[in-house]
Amino acid sequence: MIYEQKDFNHLLGTKGFSDTLLTNHFSLYGGYVKNVNTIIELLKTVKANSPEYNELKRRFGWEWNGMKMHELYFANFSREVQSPNIESKLYKDIVNQWGSYEAWLADFIATGLIRGIGWVVLAKDRDTGFLMNLWIGEHDEGHLSNQNALLVMDVWEHAYVTDYGIKRADYIKSFTDAINWKEVEKRNL
Repeated sequence: MIYEQKDFNHLLGTKGFSDTLLTNHFSLYGGYVKNVNTIIELLKTVKANSPEYNELKRRFGWEWNGMKMHELYFANFSREVQSPNIESKLYKDIVNQWGSYEAWLADFIATGLIRGIGWVVLAKDRDTGFLMNLWIGEHDEGHLSNQNALLVMDVWEHAYVTDYGIKRADYIKSFTDAINWKEVEKRNL
């Protein structure tokens, strides 16, 4: 199977994100797609349990998660400012668990301000429905089993430094203003 890079050019012009930043970010995402495909093909050519095979297997998860996390991230962006639907199940679940939307948002933002590179994910446990804001380091550290990623925010420097320098909080504000709540709510299975 060969994966194809998804086109997110419709996001160009999103308030708070320069076209240069977005175009560079789309190119970086394309590198993950290319590497996923390369590893799939290389695994067909190496002997199982050889050092090459083992390292490709280890690297595959990192590249795969890099590809998929970026797809979720870009898909939960919107050029149009949206508010969450206060009648939606997700909104009600957030309020039920955190006490208010504002309390959830404060926790999401605080998670995004953790020093280091990684991702912030509003995730839902598939068994219990429990919601949590997760910190995922790199692409492969911090994923909890049996979670459904509802909202994904990239907090690697490449996601903001072009436009915001080291002002991560300003980037997070622009990100939260650009959330595609309709997409996030669709993920709330």
